[in-house]
Amino acid sequence: MSGAAHGPAAHGERPAHHTGLDAEIAGLASLAEPTRRALYLYVLAQGSAVSRDEAAADVGVPRHKAKFHLDKLAEDGLLEVEFARRTGRSGPGAGRPAKLYRLASPEYAVTVPKRRYELAGQLMARAIADSRSARMPVTQALNRAARDQGHQLAGAALRRAGADQARESLLAAACGVLDGEGYATRSDRAGVILANCPFRALAAEHSGVVCSMNLAIMEGMLDRLPRLRLTALLDRAEGRCCVRLAPAGHSIA
Repeated sequence: MSGAAHGPAAHGERPAHHTGLDAEIAGLASLAEPTRRALYLYVLAQGSAVSRDEAAADVGVPRHKAKFHLDKLAEDGLLEVEFARRTGRSGPGAGRPAKLYRLASPEYAVTVPKRRYELAGQLMARAIADSRSARMPVTQALNRAARDQGHQLAGAALRRAGADQARESLLAAACGVLDGEGYATRSDRAGVILANCPFRALAAEHSGVVCSMNLAIMEGMLDRLPRLRLTALLDRAEGRCCVRLAPAGHSIA
């Protein structure tokens, strides 16, 4: 990765935070085609891998058309492909393995801007469990779980930066990871603005809990990225995340 500072994507390039969202939208858009949707629903209902012939017969389309749409569903990440002999035989004379299709593991739930309510639920569930087992206040357990999440984000940023550990490259990598999480980063002279809150609906009802969780996530990430020389601060403002990343030593006036 180059040492260029984080900023708007070059002409013709997609911003980093669009990449995952593009894939999810493409996957769901694939189901807009009626035949493709019918084939997907057939595979969904089976509970096991199916062949092109089985899917074609159930939906009532030619085999070549079923193959085209099934392969497109696999390309878009909605189905997975495997090869197996349906006869149960092996060795010479058993025939070639059949190409089979099964439901893909990933689940799609697209929100624009991106939201991460599942992550919030996971962190809160872990906090409740840790609170019971370690006999600590649930708010303390949530803070610990959120900081651990931040550590994972820092690891992802370090892997993304690769061998180039210059501050500018690490900053670009960290912003790219946060963009993938839905924070929609925007760099300026005051540090990094998080233009989107992935937990917005929760924050509207439980701002204290969610803002503390967001702050702990960012603190955990920055703990593992000291070269960035940034600090996480609560700085509530309408229309963006309650946390921003400011130069170390900076404080809210």
